[in-house]
Amino acid sequence: MKPLKEFVIPFIGLKVGAHQFEYKIGPEFFEYFEYDDFNNVNVDVCVNLVKKETLLELQFKISGIVNVNCDLTNEPFDQFIENEFNLVVKFGEAYDDENIDILILPHGAYELNIQQYVYELIVLSVPIKRVHPGVEDGTLNSDILKRLEELSPKTEDKKETIEDIDPRWNTLKKLLTGK
Repeated sequence: MKPLKEFVIPFIGLKVGAHQFEYKIGPEFFEYFEYDDFNNVNVDVCVNLVKKETLLELQFKISGIVNVNCDLTNEPFDQFIENEFNLVVKFGEAYDDENIDILILPHGAYELNIQQYVYELIVLSVPIKRVHPGVEDGTLNSDILKRLEELSPKTEDKKETIEDIDPRWNTLKKLLTGK
């Protein structure tokens, strides 16, 4: 996969000190990775790079909105995401990215590709369970929600089953509660 040019930082020409890079991430970024879980994406990425004599420190900050489908109703909604990630880039004999927070580049390296870190940070910022805000506060009118409510077990059935329990078990329950 050919790297996206805008996410390649040529650090060899930068002066020692702090540098800031800003990116606007849209749906075309995720098309590059062939990731189609998002309907739409509008995320701002700010990368603060501090160049030191022997290493680089990067701080990634993202905030924005991804449009995803609700896991319960399949209705699309905008999910706000915000996250941070710190990365230390050191130089060594060979490329090594086994440690999550430390990247080792070969001594002759002159640029750093951050597209994979941006991609993973955005994808991992979205909650595992995606629930439409209208489901939580009861304002969403959806055929799927109505059907789920019709098919859900009724509370009256639970009361009947409690009464149908053998009364001998009630004395054992007293042992658990101490009453």
